[in-house]
Amino acid sequence: MIDIDKIMEILKKDNEANRVIRTDFVNFMEKISDPYIVLICCILSLRTNDKTTYPCSMRMLELGKTPNEIAKLDKETLEKAIYPVGFYKNKAEQIINLSKILVEKYNSKVPNTIEELVKFKGVGRKTANLVLAKGFNIPAICVDVHVHRISNRTGYVKTKTPEETELTLREILPKKYWIDYNTILVTHGQNVCKPINPKCNICSVKDYCKKLIK
Repeated sequence: MIDIDKIMEILKKDNEANRVIRTDFVNFMEKISDPYIVLICCILSLRTNDKTTYPCSMRMLELGKTPNEIAKLDKETLEKAIYPVGFYKNKAEQIINLSKILVEKYNSKVPNTIEELVKFKGVGRKTANLVLAKGFNIPAICVDVHVHRISNRTGYVKTKTPEETELTLREILPKKYWIDYNTILVTHGQNVCKPINPKCNICSVKDYCKKLIK
């Protein structure tokens, strides 16, 4: 079994010592604790890189920061603010409709269960888990492409899809790491353990990685 405690210890130190650079969007998402803002910003980030997502999120939040404020926007106004995130027209419609539902059916409060969150159009398990972890401080494992890739490369899991990775991690990852696992692995993935040509020679956890241990 991979020494996940040692890996997390080392990667946390890399973050704390600024040996890896977190994007503006990741830093922003680490600082906010409003479930609604986490939710709508995460929707923007889907299939879009952090460099593009961050300024679009800031422009969106200038228009409103509550379900009631966003629900009153016209679609074209929000589209203009969030362009050029991927699928910006669809996302504008999703966010406005989601906000209206929150106002009308949830008293403007974001639900705090995966089962309720995934009922919203455009919200999958990855987004739902991030809302629970960052918005409610509820232990949840948000699995994106970085988490899926690195968890498999290290040999901690052997899975084929992010969904399968999440379910496997729920069984083996100590709960104390659930909330931070995404941020730490995303940062490592953006800086070192990249999809193509990973920088294994400078990786601080290479001695614990199954990819390099023969």
